[in-house]
Amino acid sequence: MENDRRWRPGPPILDMTPEGGFREPAPAPKGWLDRTLARVGGVALLLALAAGGLVVVALAFVLLGLLLPIAIGAGLVAFVTIWWRLRRLRARGGGALPFVVVRRQGR
Repeated sequence: MENDRRWRPGPPILDMTPEGGFREPAPAPKGWLDRTLARVGGVALLLALAAGGLVVVALAFVLLGLLLPIAIGAGLVAFVTIWWRLRRLRARGGGALPFVVVRRQGR
């Protein structure tokens, strides 16, 4: 590589005060385009966050819509099961639900 003309950065330049603090480079002057782009970018960020929130809410409604029929079906099966057991119990002459205690002898 005898004729290597690629640009290579030198070591970093540290601009320090005599007290040992770092000097900040002077900020570049901002024109009307920079200010306008900053505002447009801020508004775009707010719109993106709002749209993301709406997507999350929409997904919650979709999941609720999918799970609601399952919950209603399970509740209906439980209701019919309890109703049938009470009906059979009343047909045998029992008035209240029996209270059963299962005891297991030492293991």
